Amino acid sequence: MADTQLTSDQTECTLCSGTLNAEEGKDCPQCSKKSGGKAGAAPEGKSQVKGQPGEGTGSEGEDKSGGKETQDIDKTTEESSKTPPGEVKIQQDLKESEDPQKPQEAAGGEPAASEEVKENGEAATAEEEEAKEEEKEEKDEKEDVLGPDDVVCDSCIESPRRASRSCLTCLVSYCEAHLRPHLENPKFHNHRLVEPLRDIERRTCESHKWPLELYCCADACCVCQDCVSEEHRGHNTMPIAEARRKIEKELRDKQTEMVKTVNAAENAINRLQVNTVSIETSVKDVRGVIEEQFSVLQAAVERAQREVTEMLEGEERQALRQVEGIRVHLEQRCGEFKKTQTQMEKLSRNKNDVDFLQEYSEWKKDSPDISLPGVSIGLMDRLNAFSRVILSSTQELCDKLLSSYVSTLKETCKSDKLSIKTTVQAIVAAQRNGSIPNPKTRLDFLKYCTPLSFDGNTVHKFLRLTEENHKVTNTTPWQHSYPDVPERFGHWRQVLTAESFYMNRHYFEVDISGEGTHVGLTYKSIERKGEESNCCITGNNFSWCLRWDGKSFSAWHSDVETPLSVPKSTRIGVYVDYHRGHLAFYDVDNGMALIHEYQAEFLEPLYPAFWLSKKENVVLLVSPGDALPLKSPSPPSSPPTLNRAPPLPQ
Repeated sequence: MADTQLTSDQTECTLCSGTLNAEEGKDCPQCSKKSGGKAGAAPEGKSQVKGQPGEGTGSEGEDKSGGKETQDIDKTTEESSKTPPGEVKIQQDLKESEDPQKPQEAAGGEPAASEEVKENGEAATAEEEEAKEEEKEEKDEKEDVLGPDDVVCDSCIESPRRASRSCLTCLVSYCEAHLRPHLENPKFHNHRLVEPLRDIERRTCESHKWPLELYCCADACCVCQDCVSEEHRGHNTMPIAEARRKIEKELRDKQTEMVKTVNAAENAINRLQVNTVSIETSVKDVRGVIEEQFSVLQAAVERAQREVTEMLEGEERQALRQVEGIRVHLEQRCGEFKKTQTQMEKLSRNKNDVDFLQEYSEWKKDSPDISLPGVSIGLMDRLNAFSRVILSSTQELCDKLLSSYVSTLKETCKSDKLSIKTTVQAIVAAQRNGSIPNPKTRLDFLKYCTPLSFDGNTVHKFLRLTEENHKVTNTTPWQHSYPDVPERFGHWRQVLTAESFYMNRHYFEVDISGEGTHVGLTYKSIERKGEESNCCITGNNFSWCLRWDGKSFSAWHSDVETPLSVPKSTRIGVYVDYHRGHLAFYDVDNGMALIHEYQAEFLEPLYPAFWLSKKENVVLLVSPGDALPLKSPSPPSSPPTLNRAPPLPQ
């Protein structure tokens, strides 16, 4: 920067290094003193050098303070030229409220010596006050430990402090020190101070920058005064305080109702526990009867066994006695025959003819009957007929036993004449369902929509969960390192949701992709580790599902397939009216056309279940109110839902 050329009638100021004259002296405290004549003037035509005392220079501290004030004034003037007038006025008001004595320091009028003494005393006092303030600040910093829920002052940059109030006009939170202008300066008295607010911007309309002071009952949101005349024209609005009172009253009523509901649920749980004990006791009693009666039956069987055995043994004894009698008789006759044979041999050895004839005549008179008819010993064994009677009688008794016990008991249990189960009477729900018509449009169904998510503890190891457990994909042959828990399906590639349906009406939607995708509902008691068909949602009597094979739909229940003639659809709506035992599948893509429906008696809570039988099968749980996909080769990702304030009761 080029040096300034001074004329003979101009001198240089020691503070501002500017030219001294009557017009410029008012811009600098030193120049003003010279122009006012109250301070000693430098010799005319000579310039005072910074650091050399002149007659009108005053004390050194005065020069330094004057220079600092001059720089502050110049800086303020420069900033004022760049800042809008409204903001400049607020800054000036803040500055005046913080230091009201500063404008008076520039005015002269005291002798140089008294000013020096005064300034020295003020400097000492300022240093003491500054030391006290620093000590106080250090103490406050030690005491003012911020917690996680504390609101921080927006003006404390280097060392954040706890805010004591928030200004809705400035949209800024202040600590006690920075709050002083709002408390002391009258120009800030019209600002609205409230308790510290963390998200103060949320209390302001984004469009009009006005405080949100009204509540729109039609749109259930907070609005400002300009919103009422624009976007919310003609809507029913009220002050937010009044709206809060109404909503709080509604919440209190709901809370009272919720307390009653919780008490009823707890009583029901207690009753279920009593039912559990009663069931165990009843089953124990019946088990005792079964053991007793089957002991009687077993005793009867044992008695019959003894009698049949005795009959067989009787036949055996009779047959053996017969054999023994014949044997004894034949042995006796055989002995006689041998004796006669011996006599005949002795008679034959007599050589005298007379003696031979006389002895023969005597032997013949006394000889026994040696005639014996020819006998042929055989065996007629007809005990196999006995065995056939035993077999047929046993089979007949077993059939009659099963018929008398198992079949009769099953038929009786099916007709509810002989069973044990917990009865649930939802009187209020039944009355409501009876008065509410059945849903017809998608908006009607969405009133009963229930948010769902897949249960990570049930998902098969070949299935991958994504999008916060809202999407499942068959990644065969890639396995996933899920922990081995009892709830996980081990053979069938299935997954359940974490939520269940019980009583009342329920509805949910899914996007499906790939042939072999099954959508249905089942009980939580479905077997998880088995390979039998009843472990799959198509093969038992407590699962109901819909299958897409790439060309057509089919319904499955109790291992029975029912082909369906309906068009292709990628978004399926599932509706359950638990009280009425009604389950239906709808084609959301084609105007909620009915695909298939079941009528059953539900005994347990229903869990949405999915079987992804082939690779690349995909099922996406649709968030409530999601728009229909334009294309449906693969499920779209679900956008986040917005939380809105509850509507006021009309």
